[in-house]
Amino acid sequence: MGAEPLPPKVILVGLGMFTLALVVLYVITRIRAAELAAALSTMQRQFQARVEEQRRATEDQYRLALEAWKREVEEEIRRDAIEKSRAVTAGRVREHLVPYLPDFPYNPKDARFIGSPVDLVVFDGLDEGSVRRIVFVEVKTGQSDLSRRERLVREAVLQRAVEWQELRLPGGNGW
Repeated sequence: MGAEPLPPKVILVGLGMFTLALVVLYVITRIRAAELAAALSTMQRQFQARVEEQRRATEDQYRLALEAWKREVEEEIRRDAIEKSRAVTAGRVREHLVPYLPDFPYNPKDARFIGSPVDLVVFDGLDEGSVRRIVFVEVKTGQSDLSRRERLVREAVLQRAVEWQELRLPGGNGW
């Protein structure tokens, strides 16, 4: 009436085959996992190589762009420096020539160029033998302003913080 129990040898063979199937499946899974891991590792190395290649290419591109920009800006800076130098030189020449211009209100022989912190000191009337006043003159062109040092001198003059001092040096062979 009921099914007969399987003989123990059949059960053992069945368990053995099941175990063998599990072992084969395990080995195949391990082999496939190792293949996938190797493939993944290869892909990661290739990806890193591409990233590094792109990084180097980008660095090279920007390095070249930076060098081109430096050359361009350096030329501009040099041109600007030359222009400023010319302007300063022309300004200094004008400062020396101001006493000889027709609009200069003093006798050119009374003017002394000192350059800094003011351009000229005029001893008004000196050439005639009588100094009426001493005038500090700062020559400016366009909209240029007085420098800090020039303002300090102007304020000292306006506050009459000006005096005469005679300095006597020892005579003889000391000098």
